[in-house]
Amino acid sequence: VQLVESGGGSVQAGGSLRLSCVVSGHVMMSYCMGWFRQAPGKEREGVAVINRRGTTNYADSVKGRFTISKVNAEGTLYLQMNSLKPEDTAIYYCAAGPPCFRPLLLVSEYHYWGHGTQVTV
Repeated sequence: VQLVESGGGSVQAGGSLRLSCVVSGHVMMSYCMGWFRQAPGKEREGVAVINRRGTTNYADSVKGRFTISKVNAEGTLYLQMNSLKPEDTAIYYCAAGPPCFRPLLLVSEYHYWGHGTQVTV
């Protein structure tokens, strides 16, 4: 399973970015997928996750600002980030885990990881 992120960069506070993650087709169809982030000196944390049925779960810190979505036919996972804040600065990782009924924001639930993309606000 390979996951490749793109779309990171530098943006002013209040701005927007969209992250993309290209994954193997069969993974997108059935696995639980998510975005996680890790800021300097901090542990990796869950940002937004989605299961195969489209059920989503968001960290409280990003609710109302970030949106996770996927296009199975394209094998692509997205994270639309609006109203970005300096505290959103981190390396953002795409992750995949086994099929799940309720997507959880737990790092331990996800077994496959991309290399990450830097977001600086």
